[in-house]
Amino acid sequence: MSYIVTVQKAVTAFAPWREPTGAELDAIEAEMPVIAAEVDLLDAQITTLDRLPNELDMRRIRRARSRVMAARRDLTNRASTGQTGGAA
Repeated sequence: MSYIVTVQKAVTAFAPWREPTGAELDAIEAEMPVIAAEVDLLDAQITTLDRLPNELDMRRIRRARSRVMAARRDLTNRASTGQTGGAA
């Protein structure tokens, strides 16, 4: 039998002194609108798990999905405009 403890030690061996770089923190900050919109969508979906969704619940889910798509679109547009070069 193989124990997970040995694998866990190997995976987390470098964790105490490994911190995210500035570039990684910037990437997380750039993705925060998408993350927040996805959390709102998940919250709207969770509220309908134990009951049938009514019209207000469905409207909330639709709006949350729209916010997720808009946030993803904005993130993609910012990423594509930040690139230089390419085919003319």
